[in-house]
Amino acid sequence: MNVQFAFDPEWMSVLTAPFMVNAVEAGLLISVAAGIMGYFTITRRSTFAAHALAHIGLPGATGAVLLGLPVSMGLGAFALAGALIIGALGKKVSEREIATGTVLAFATGLGLFFARLSSSASQQMQSILFGSILTITDAQIVGFAVFDVVLLLVLAVVYRPLLFSSLDEQVARAKGVPITLMNVLFMAIMAGVITVAVPAVGTLLIFALVVTPAATASMITRSPFAAIVVSCLLCLISIWGGLVISSMFPTPPSFVIVTLSTVMWAIARAAKTKRG
Repeated sequence: MNVQFAFDPEWMSVLTAPFMVNAVEAGLLISVAAGIMGYFTITRRSTFAAHALAHIGLPGATGAVLLGLPVSMGLGAFALAGALIIGALGKKVSEREIATGTVLAFATGLGLFFARLSSSASQQMQSILFGSILTITDAQIVGFAVFDVVLLLVLAVVYRPLLFSSLDEQVARAKGVPITLMNVLFMAIMAGVITVAVPAVGTLLIFALVVTPAATASMITRSPFAAIVVSCLLCLISIWGGLVISSMFPTPPSFVIVTLSTVMWAIARAAKTKRG
């Protein structure tokens, strides 16, 4: 079978289409949330938890389809429930890993069970797993914007204790920082970020937005604030670049977004290795 990626001479008109404008706006809003929380995910060594939350939301998404409810509602509810359980049970990194794996295994099985109960849920599985940023609606964009505002307000209040507990949990505990509360709060916010980002790249490729740009930023910056800003910018470059390239050479946007994010990480990794 021959696969060809032909250049589309009408790609500029595609970029100005209403659905693409929605995708561009969604990309900006998603980048803010994913970039900010991605940094804390890296510093807290919670990449497995971030990846798992997307899969924990899977039964919520398929169950919502089964009940005729919005997919994002079910996804968010299950991701939040899983986040609260993991945050409450996992006081230490090792405990979080065990709690995350246990909840993930149960949620994955439940998601497949729900998908088997409904043909509609089975048909929705591909978009849930791989995302579809080109189908973002105006209502979803409003939801993304509201989430970003809430996220920034919450971080304005808890930024210092959250950062302190992320960089050195033992010292933060000794200084009286409520570690369990910070764990639960972090996981709850991450559940919201996952719910926001999944429509763009799906549950399987969520690393491309939440973890990979933040990992790249951590290698090329020195301060936490700079890492957060660069993480947001790299996430935005991946999404907008993916939209442009997928318009020029018709390909799934999520694939291009993941590729760009990975390439930037590989370049930063190679440069760091060469300097070392």
